[in-house]
Amino acid sequence: MQRFGRVLAIAAIGVAAMMTVVDVADARRAGGGFGSRGSRTFSAPPVTRTAPAPAAPIDRTMTPRQSTQPSTATNPASQNRTNARPGFFNGFGGSMLGGLMMGGLIGMLLGHGIGGGIGFLGLLLQVGLVVLLISLAMRFFGRNQRPAYSAPAAAARSSAAAGAAPSFRIPRIGEAMGGAATGASAAAPVPVQTDEISVGQDDLDRFEAMLKDVQAAYGAEDYAALRKLTTPEAMSYLAEELSDNATKGLKNEVRDVHLVQGDLAEAWRENGTEYATVAMRYESIDVMRDRATGRVVSGNADEATDAVEIWTFARKPGADWQVSAIQGVEA
Repeated sequence: MQRFGRVLAIAAIGVAAMMTVVDVADARRAGGGFGSRGSRTFSAPPVTRTAPAPAAPIDRTMTPRQSTQPSTATNPASQNRTNARPGFFNGFGGSMLGGLMMGGLIGMLLGHGIGGGIGFLGLLLQVGLVVLLISLAMRFFGRNQRPAYSAPAAAARSSAAAGAAPSFRIPRIGEAMGGAATGASAAAPVPVQTDEISVGQDDLDRFEAMLKDVQAAYGAEDYAALRKLTTPEAMSYLAEELSDNATKGLKNEVRDVHLVQGDLAEAWRENGTEYATVAMRYESIDVMRDRATGRVVSGNADEATDAVEIWTFARKPGADWQVSAIQGVEA
């Protein structure tokens, strides 16, 4: 039995090591997405002929997600529910009532046994009297603690509220386009305006060239080339992946990249930045090697594999395109 247990332990360790290597090798292709797509970071790009399946959501990004949870400041109903006073049976009265009933029942059983019916009826009568007294006391003290407002003061506040400007108003066109905004209108969120743009064949050719350049720079661990081809945010995630591979003693070799098919999913402009999301299916030699010996630990160094990914490119006016986000495609 001891020898059989050792064999099982060795087999389990081997399987775990193999699964770890496979996870590292397929992390970029089978994982989620990283980077930023501006205001469309958390919305799925349209499906295309190249990528008919939905894209994996971007789970590593510096773009803040807009909260949709209502706050008590903007939802008076929730504020009233939060500050509502608990009922009698949910507060101190309920605890007292439960304690009295439990104590009476225990005392009845210990003192009179199961047949103490008259004692139980007396207990119920006493509990009813206690409940009545506590209810009258709470009603009396609650009425005395209410603030007293004089009629003239209340009328003055009502007239002032009627003559004052509302706390929330729709900003004027000049304010929405960058003019000064004060009061509550300054805190109101302004939706991002996006305009659809057209992408020419020169841009599509550039995207194909960048696919090959980024893969080559990633395989060569050329950080300088990656900084030129990607946005700072996307570069940070690629550098993190390369650092993780180095820590594990591995090196990802990517070569012979060939674009098989590509489609433009969407292209738009927002806040002075142009975005273009492209679905690309490409072939490449993608293997994971041992950094010290060069031995292939996963992948096939002689056979190209197929991958489908969603790449988003971004550029400022007068600047070149850069990769801003990469997403896998769900099976």
